[in-house]
Amino acid sequence: MNPIPVPFYLKTTIILFGLILLVYILNSLSGILIPLAFAILLAILLNPLYNFLCRPKVPRALSVMATVLIGVTCIAGLFYLIGSQIAQFSDSFPVLKLKLKALLDSAEAWVNLKFGVTAEKQVAFVKNAIDSGQAALGGTIGTFFGTLSMVLLIPTYTFMLLFYKTLILNFIYEVFAEEHSKKVAEVLSQTKKAIQSYMLGLLIEMVIVAVLNSFALLILGVKYAILLGVLGAILNMLPIIGGIVAILLPVLIATLTKDGFSTQFGVIVAYLVIQFIDNNIIFPRFVSVKVQINALISLVAVFLGDALWGIPGMFLSLPFIAVVKIICDRIDELKPWGKLLGDTVPTRHIGELWSRRRKKAIMENK
Repeated sequence: MNPIPVPFYLKTTIILFGLILLVYILNSLSGILIPLAFAILLAILLNPLYNFLCRPKVPRALSVMATVLIGVTCIAGLFYLIGSQIAQFSDSFPVLKLKLKALLDSAEAWVNLKFGVTAEKQVAFVKNAIDSGQAALGGTIGTFFGTLSMVLLIPTYTFMLLFYKTLILNFIYEVFAEEHSKKVAEVLSQTKKAIQSYMLGLLIEMVIVAVLNSFALLILGVKYAILLGVLGAILNMLPIIGGIVAILLPVLIATLTKDGFSTQFGVIVAYLVIQFIDNNIIFPRFVSVKVQINALISLVAVFLGDALWGIPGMFLSLPFIAVVKIICDRIDELKPWGKLLGDTVPTRHIGELWSRRRKKAIMENK
């Protein structure tokens, strides 16, 4: 019995409804899926360490526990470094607040002089912005508790994923037919290598950029140089948006703590040079070559990740796209999508080749 052909518009409608349902589920279960996604990345990153610690006479639970503890200790050390710098920043916050108020008063007078906008209208505009921002306070509190739950859930998920690794792998193999086992093994192996190399490359890039940022800010005499350098390196992992925010933060601190604008100009020049070095030397060397996702797809993926899961979604989007590309590259029907995600730019489009073939065939038939 021949299957009934499905019209194109009906296929498109079904796919769109499927995507809408998928996005709704991902958004509704974000509190569960976000920590699980981070735990999967962390488990894959820690897998070589687990394999090294796992010995025949050592209980598996003990090996997994040691692996997770080492990973959590490294992450906690990073947060301790950032936290100690934030504590120093908070001590100077009252002074910075007074300087910020004086700066805002000067800006208010300048706007009134240049554009004729009265102080009352400016205050009303700022008040409306603050009132609209208060609606986000509940979301901020929710984000705080969500972050707290992630801190507790991610190590738990990571422990379970490493402990049940063999069970999960057996399930994945058994879901597919035996004739597809080679392709499944390829996808799993490439996915593991891509995520491990991506995460390791990202960490190396972050450390190098943090050192360069901090060193530049220390030379320029900007306060809280280490804090701003580390935050700039973390934000730098987000394409375009992170780089802009990373520049604005030290410029703002320099404006509040120093007179004149020479330091701010120096910060902008230094960060632009560092970003040029990162984009052309550091990132291609440690990250881009291993992930092979083009800049357009990376940017769109970051925006979509932000719309779906907020800031965690922005950081998870690129590893997710890397996995999707690996799968697409190994399934014949999806190979065009894999090429679209990749960073290989063809010198000519395929339409020209097909047109030449048709013309050649017509000439040969004549």
